[in-house]
Amino acid sequence: MTSTTSSRPAPVRRPGERVRRVARPLLVLAFWLGVWQLGASTVGHDFLLASPASTGSRLTELVVTGEFWSTVGYSLARITVGFLAAVAVGALTAAAAAAWRVVDAVLSPAMTAVRAAPVVSFILLALIWAGSSWLAAVTSFLMVLPIVHGTVLGGIRQRDRALLEMAEVFRVPLWRRFVAIDVPSVLPYFATACHVGVGLAWKAGVAAEVIGLPEGSIGERMYQGKLLLSSADVLAWTVVVIAVSFASERLVAALLARGQARLAIGRPAGGDGPAGSPRPAADDARGAAA
Repeated sequence: MTSTTSSRPAPVRRPGERVRRVARPLLVLAFWLGVWQLGASTVGHDFLLASPASTGSRLTELVVTGEFWSTVGYSLARITVGFLAAVAVGALTAAAAAAWRVVDAVLSPAMTAVRAAPVVSFILLALIWAGSSWLAAVTSFLMVLPIVHGTVLGGIRQRDRALLEMAEVFRVPLWRRFVAIDVPSVLPYFATACHVGVGLAWKAGVAAEVIGLPEGSIGERMYQGKLLLSSADVLAWTVVVIAVSFASERLVAALLARGQARLAIGRPAGGDGPAGSPRPAADDARGAAA
C-alpha cells in the first residue's frame, strides 16, 4: 500500500522581480524630488522654497547636534504618551459601550463632537487646560481617541454571533472566550485604528506645538524657521516628522503582528489592511479620521 503526499509547489520568482520591487519606490522618490527641484528652480528664491539639496544639507547639519536629538525626543515622548493613552481609553470605552447601551448613548455624541470639531479648537483648549508643555500629548489624545473607540466598537459588534451563542451554551469561561473569540475578532480592527492613529497623532501633535510653541519641541523649531524665513529649516523638520511618523507606524504594525502570531491568529483571507486588518475596518477608521 502506497501513500502519496501532496505539497504546494514553491512560488516561482520571476527574474528581476526583486530588482523591480526595490527600484519602483526609488523611481517614485526620484520623480517627486525632481518635481520639488523644478518648483524650487521656478521660484528662484531659497527662502521661499528651498531645493532638495539645500534641505538635505540643512538636515545633515541638524542631525549631528545634540539639540536635534533632544528636540525629537521631546516631541516623540509627548506624542507617544497621548497616543498610548488614547488607545487604552478608546479600547475601554468601546468595550463599555458594547456591553451597556446607556454607556453607548452617553459616549456616542461626545465622540462625534470630538471627531467633528476642528483641531485648532482642541489645541486652544489644551493650552488653557495643560499649558504648552503637554500640549502635544493632550491634542494627540483627543484626536486619536474617537478613532480607536469607533473602530474597536465596530469590531466588537462584528463578532460571530454563532460562536458567542455556542460559548454561552457550553459555559466556556469568560477569559477563554475572550482569548478565543473576542480577541481574534477585534484585533484586526484595533490594529487598523492604531495604524491610522499614529499618523494622526503626529500631525495633530506637531500642529499643536507650532501654535503653542513649547520650548524644545519640533513645532517650536519649525516656527523659528518661519520667523527667519528659512524654508530649508521648515522643510528639514518636516522631513524629520515624516520619517519619525513612518517609523512609528512600522513599529506599531510589527508589534501588533507579533501579538497576532503569539495568539495564533492568522491573517484574514482577502484582508489587505495593515496588520491583517480587513478592508471594512480600514474604511471605518479612515472615515472616522476624516
